[in-house]
Amino acid sequence: MTYSLNWNLDSIYPGGIESPELAAKLDLLVTQIADFATAVAAYEKDAPVYRGLVKLVNDAQVIDAGLRTAGLFVNALYAADFTNGVYRPYLSRIEQLFVDFQAPADVFAKKLVTFTDEEFEEALKVPELAVVAFTLRENRQAAERLLDDTTESLLNNLRLDGLKGWSAHYDTIAGSLTMPFTNEKGEVKEISAGQALNNLDGYPDAQVRAELMAGYEKMWGGADKLTADTLNHLAGARLTEQAAHGYKDHLEQPLEINHMSRETLDTMWSVVDANKEMFKPYFERKAQLLGLDGIGWQDQVAPITSLGDYEPAELTYDDAAKFIIENFGKYSPKMAAFAKSAFEKQWIEAEDRPGKQPGGWMESVPDVKESRIFLTFTGSVNDAATVAHELGHGFHTSVLQDLPQWRDQYAMNVAETASTFAEMLIADANVQAAKSDAEKVVLLDAKMTNPIAMFLNIHARFEFEDAFYKERKQGYVPAERLNELMDAAQKDAFADILTVRHPHFWSSKLHFYIDDVPFYNFPYTFGYLFSTSIYAWAQTQDNFEEAYIALLRDTANMTTEELALKHLGADLTKPDFWQAAADLVKQDIDEFLTLSAQFV
Repeated sequence: MTYSLNWNLDSIYPGGIESPELAAKLDLLVTQIADFATAVAAYEKDAPVYRGLVKLVNDAQVIDAGLRTAGLFVNALYAADFTNGVYRPYLSRIEQLFVDFQAPADVFAKKLVTFTDEEFEEALKVPELAVVAFTLRENRQAAERLLDDTTESLLNNLRLDGLKGWSAHYDTIAGSLTMPFTNEKGEVKEISAGQALNNLDGYPDAQVRAELMAGYEKMWGGADKLTADTLNHLAGARLTEQAAHGYKDHLEQPLEINHMSRETLDTMWSVVDANKEMFKPYFERKAQLLGLDGIGWQDQVAPITSLGDYEPAELTYDDAAKFIIENFGKYSPKMAAFAKSAFEKQWIEAEDRPGKQPGGWMESVPDVKESRIFLTFTGSVNDAATVAHELGHGFHTSVLQDLPQWRDQYAMNVAETASTFAEMLIADANVQAAKSDAEKVVLLDAKMTNPIAMFLNIHARFEFEDAFYKERKQGYVPAERLNELMDAAQKDAFADILTVRHPHFWSSKLHFYIDDVPFYNFPYTFGYLFSTSIYAWAQTQDNFEEAYIALLRDTANMTTEELALKHLGADLTKPDFWQAAADLVKQDIDEFLTLSAQFV
């Protein structure tokens, strides 16, 4: 089977950015938001059947689905053609519609506060409300932080030129950057920041990687006055909003968004910190196998391209698709069917070309009950797992499509659970399919990409961001200081393993500039460790698929701690749960060291 490397967006709105259907949808949303605002303002408690409340809840979800569909469509066009300014006005219009909807949504949340506790719990017994009770409780609780309607409306509108404006400004900076790239043959070409990042993570030649690293650091260093301004103003706007809404510190809001306790976060990081030394012998051996004196930033997930008589073949997109479908099917026929459908229906944009946005993502398309996946497929040994990661997100959304829209709005930490589980499944399948010790060593090394990122890289991001926000409260943090904070975070999180660090990582990493999710990074580590436990749990289940889907369907229906207790019988505030995941990583490291000794 041959699959397209490009996605099809016409099933959402045909005709691209000038689609008449898109224009009509945006006009409809204007009307729906205005009607919702009028209905919310007029609403009075209508016990005992609460037909008016049910209608407001249903209308809010219809609007939310429409906004997300239109937003995905425009953002997809923009991501695939990152330097094209034609999309910016459309992005701005959709952002304005989100802001316009937020005002009556806030009024609706405040209406919930007027219910007594007894009245509110009685209303939640109505079937249409019971199914979204968790979201309604969260809205009611969040309303306690809201200021008066006029002030909240002002804050929402200022956000367009504050948080969202600075986030968009970063995209403009990143989209304009290029650098020269010289391959091992001496051929020189100009590449985008996104292409440079892809090569930095996976280019097989160590000398080329080292030169690329130096150029990449220089490129982002040349933009660091602009990115430092952007990061400072974005963080400043966020801290101002958090203070206005009564948050005590910079972590309270992201923990609230992720339905997660501070105790769980602290326990997770304490276990990560206690286990980072296990990576030292792995990196020492990897340096030997790569013929290097040590591991630089550019080498941490670099592929081992040859070992003994083994030479890894370049992975084609079609081969990756076939492998994913087959191995998903060993755990869940429904996962396999979803993946096959996504490939066949062209829901994935995977072509490696200039002008694309860096990174990868999945977004649901609620109005048509589909997903779209964005990434860049380069043919490296890790690419099948990368595609599987985003398909995991898509499968998560697919099992919620019969539920109300609010049940699809799960937090980022549990969102990363399904994706990382899918990625782990494919990485492990790669290892198990190895035909020689040499191939198995190469594939075990590729599998280590995830734990390196989750235990070390993302821990460094968290340490940097935590330190930066503490200093930002006192005033502007210049680029030179940001470099110092990042370098110190990388040195600590990597246990001083790296011979070359990336002090401008704060400048190059998109995740620090995302406006709608503060502290975007720690949920990845949570999702990885949580999914590792699910993977181990899967081996003990007679009907894994049913149990797994039941867990996914609850992800927007309870707190993270409640989810783990209900479905896994686990206490996330205790280190044993997290240590069990770390122990599985140690097993892979030990096997890697044992098998690779013969090649040193």
